[in-house]
Amino acid sequence: MTDSSKHVVLHLGDPIKYNKDLYEQLAKRYIIIQPSTEERQRTAFLKALRTRKWGNFSAIMRPFWATGGEMGRWDAELVPLLPESLKVFASAGAGYDWADVDLLAERSVLYCNGATASSEAVADMAIYHIISVFRNMQWSNLAARSGNPNIFLDAHINSPFTAHNPRGHVLGVVGLGSIGYTIAQKAYAAFGMKIIYYDPFPKSAEQEAAVGAVRVPDLDDMVAQADCVVLAAPGSSGLVMDAARIARMKRGSRLVNVSRGNLVDSNAVADSMESGYLFAVGLDVHEEEPNVNPRLLAMRNATLTCHTAGGALETTIGFERLAMENVLAVLQGGLPLTPVNRHLMKQT
Repeated sequence: MTDSSKHVVLHLGDPIKYNKDLYEQLAKRYIIIQPSTEERQRTAFLKALRTRKWGNFSAIMRPFWATGGEMGRWDAELVPLLPESLKVFASAGAGYDWADVDLLAERSVLYCNGATASSEAVADMAIYHIISVFRNMQWSNLAARSGNPNIFLDAHINSPFTAHNPRGHVLGVVGLGSIGYTIAQKAYAAFGMKIIYYDPFPKSAEQEAAVGAVRVPDLDDMVAQADCVVLAAPGSSGLVMDAARIARMKRGSRLVNVSRGNLVDSNAVADSMESGYLFAVGLDVHEEEPNVNPRLLAMRNATLTCHTAGGALETTIGFERLAMENVLAVLQGGLPLTPVNRHLMKQT
């Protein structure tokens, strides 16, 4: 294959940091173009696509979630400008709300994410939040840091009266994909929790049996049965927990979100917490990041972290590797490793 006939790969974001041998393989096979930060700003990026500045590229890879997204959402304004030669868009990150994957599918572009690389880290963070909302850990943490002996003693003496062991309680998982299933595995193995789940795509009988999971086909029914609801659905699911659905949860139950902030109405959560209906909440993601709902900041039964569920070095390395492996697989005529929208594409 001559250079002129090589596939072109558009590399969005920072240079490769970890999987350099894999990048060398990619660079030997294909022509890699890495637009500058200035070229990735939306106005400049759209202009470059309109003028075919980078030619008929066959693949896009975004190996780091923190860079390469400067052009904003891949929407109905941007996607139609992509060349017909484009086959695959492989990006870091488990979520994909920043790209219209349905629209990409209509143009026969596979979108691949990095969910499997972050499953372990995000599931660990979910377990942290599950422990916290059952055992009043935020109350204890805040009291220990207060420097006030009376506040310390109040938590020491009183928090155990509303704290519970997770064991034997019902965990309802919304979205039993790679991350959701790993959460279920850990909660089942570590605590012996009873797992129920809601997902449009059921797991196999063998997978369900491995974690004692029971699928509940109606989301309202599922949240009504759970002692703790954990959100592991993609951000594209839209608002999942509004005031009406929170009201369907058990009185005194708990809510954990390690997915996307737009899935939860934080004011509805605050209302429910203030009324005593919802006992505790654990949020790693927030509606208006980097801003956190100020009503929740003052609550000792609200565990709040700053969108770091996937924040382990192993995740970053895995995101980078998967972006390149997906590109290599598709351009060599194989199947993608982590497709998001393959089921939406027309079968030929």
